[in-house]
Amino acid sequence: MIAFLKNYLRQNIFPPSIKETGAVEAYDIWSESYDDQPGNLMLDLDEILFNRLLTKEMVEGKKVADIGCGTGRYWTNILKNKPLTLTGFDVSAGMLARLIEKFPAAQTHQVTDDLFLDTVPESFDLVISTLTVAHIPNIEAALQAWCRILKENGEIIITDFHPGTLSQGGKRTFRHHKKHIAVQNFVHLISTIENILLKNNFKMVVKQEIMIDESMKHYYADRNAMHVYEKYKGFPIIYGLHLKRSDDIK
Repeated sequence: MIAFLKNYLRQNIFPPSIKETGAVEAYDIWSESYDDQPGNLMLDLDEILFNRLLTKEMVEGKKVADIGCGTGRYWTNILKNKPLTLTGFDVSAGMLARLIEKFPAAQTHQVTDDLFLDTVPESFDLVISTLTVAHIPNIEAALQAWCRILKENGEIIITDFHPGTLSQGGKRTFRHHKKHIAVQNFVHLISTIENILLKNNFKMVVKQEIMIDESMKHYYADRNAMHVYEKYKGFPIIYGLHLKRSDDIK
């Protein structure tokens, strides 16, 4: 997997010397083109994984917080399931502006410290966070805040790049005016996230990884990187978690 990541990223995504840009600045820039990314492997895989994890029962009549909501990629589908409320949180004013263009009545808040101190405790039934966790520097403080704003039997859905990718130098990148920009990331092991939430009376409902397989071959073919696909198919590239809290857990 280490070899895959190094080779794939070096040959197909970004030059080795690229420096990371803070999430706020990077996503403000990326907001201009974020909704126009056909053939983006990670966004496509994230959608697959998210749809596996989310059910109508988790949303219908519930108060939902989308942390790291970006431009509201999943809002159309979430709203189809008739949440009582849907609130978006993001560090990027640019991404939130794009979301409001698409959903003018949206409730949104710009995150400044990941602690949600202005949010009333036990406000939400469900927290959704997709492709966001690794942008948070202090994951324990953030997850504790999520636990505080969730109701007694609240649920959490998390998806993100596999930490193995990031720990070996993987970067989230995009092109802007013919330049590559990498977004700053922090490596948080899946076990670390799980342990923090288990200590807060959550139990694991679903834990999944998506491996590189035959269905993804065309992404590599489009990049003239079939040798990378053939050598490293079967390795995990993204993960998803669904946890639910219950005071009955000891």
